[in-house]
Amino acid sequence: MEAEAGAGRAKSAMEKLSDAMGEKTKQLGTAIHDMHRQRRLILIIVCVALFLDNMLYMVIVPIMPVYISTMWAASQNAAQEDNASGANDSWPKSVLGPGYPPENEDIKIGVLFASKAILQLLVNPLSGPFIDRVGYDLPLLIGLTVMFLSTITFALAENYATLLAARSLQGLGSAFADTSGIAMIADKYTEESERSRALGIALAFISFGSLVAPPFGGTLYQFAGRRAPFLVLACVCLLDGLLLLAVIKPFGSRARANMPVGSPIHRLMMDPYIAVVAGALTTCNIPLAFLEPTIATWMKQTMAASEWQMGLTWLPAFFPHVLGVYVTVQLSAKYPHLQWFYGALGMAAIGASSCTVPACRNFGQLIVPLCGICFGIALVDTALLPTLAFLVDVRHVSVYGSVYAIADISYSVAYALGPIVASQIVHSLGFVQLNLGMGLANVLYAPLLLVLRNVSHMKASHSERNILLEEGPKGLYDTIKMEECKGKGKTPHPAGGQEGSSVDSYHRNLTGASEEDSSDYEYS
Repeated sequence: MEAEAGAGRAKSAMEKLSDAMGEKTKQLGTAIHDMHRQRRLILIIVCVALFLDNMLYMVIVPIMPVYISTMWAASQNAAQEDNASGANDSWPKSVLGPGYPPENEDIKIGVLFASKAILQLLVNPLSGPFIDRVGYDLPLLIGLTVMFLSTITFALAENYATLLAARSLQGLGSAFADTSGIAMIADKYTEESERSRALGIALAFISFGSLVAPPFGGTLYQFAGRRAPFLVLACVCLLDGLLLLAVIKPFGSRARANMPVGSPIHRLMMDPYIAVVAGALTTCNIPLAFLEPTIATWMKQTMAASEWQMGLTWLPAFFPHVLGVYVTVQLSAKYPHLQWFYGALGMAAIGASSCTVPACRNFGQLIVPLCGICFGIALVDTALLPTLAFLVDVRHVSVYGSVYAIADISYSVAYALGPIVASQIVHSLGFVQLNLGMGLANVLYAPLLLVLRNVSHMKASHSERNILLEEGPKGLYDTIKMEECKGKGKTPHPAGGQEGSSVDSYHRNLTGASEEDSSDYEYS
């Protein structure tokens, strides 16, 4: 009887243990499912934010020249009416402000287009460390809010000064939204193949936004008025911000106890590998940034292009850009050690295509080199943006705000110089010399990416992800990692300890350890 009772108790205990394990497995599966669902929602939110930023960047291309000319004509008509009625004003009350002569229109438009990238270039060195400190969700919300205000300002603008303020405000929002969005993708997708795929999707949305913005803006401007494109974009931006609040809850209890302290942005800039990647991102985007404000005038002078041809110049290039993203993602999944080669191949394609642009004599011929430029840019961006995150993982601390602020600075340099410098180069040297110079710069820079050929063989040190901040080990895995750290002579301080439990002193110890390990990376 006692044996049967013991067997019954053992069976009951086994059933309870089995039920408990089944419940835990079910909870784990639900958590994983929720995590993957949340990652997809975050990817959608970030892609919509990048899409909106590039829509707002390009939607003014067909609107602003006509809008500014209309405002100037209105001011001239007002001046003539004042003169006819005997007005004694010394200068008409121009909606563009005093002293806006028509011969300065190109300069004004160039400054307006470049102001966004200029402010973005100035703010990014500050937004990157801010993102590293507070996390990715709150800066993304700040960026979306500022972009919403910028879009509303565009819709309500009545003079050039307000337009310039709205454009600059967009640069401020982009410095937070773009950088934190890309960094959030890199943080959520830690596996290299998944990270490359997610960043490739984000790049496709950037390209799509730049593609559809000019016809979208021109059509709504013609049939619904100048405010319609900006009000539509403002509504989409507001919806994206509300979705962010619902999914991530930036103002909730954000647990950053286990998030390491990121490397300072100046130390990342001095990293030779990151510097090479940043230079490649700037160089490969220069042809696109310099051709956008100059190619329409050249087409009109050289091939007597019609308005629809100039408006649809970059439309065919969207498809090879998406193709380049897809090809690079697939190749990176199979041959991840050749990321540097994909970038170098893309720069060579950009250089060759840029040199052949001046030789085109009709619209059909021009499509080919422009497609080659966009295909090459897709190769470079899709290969090197994940490389930046990997370099931070293996050489610094796995916090991505500052490193993607550096990437945003690289883009901003090209697009800040393009609208202002490109026209001056064309006037002084010529369109042919501009393209030859851009093509030669890309071809000469491509061999520098050989520096990155051994990056895939690097491996991270123990100081980056394995040391727990502000708390002791929780479970077998963490305990083993703590013992490994102790075995190497590093003594992590638990949060509840009395000696050395200060968070500030511990962060200093962790920063010093990460700096030491970042300089002593190992090859597998």
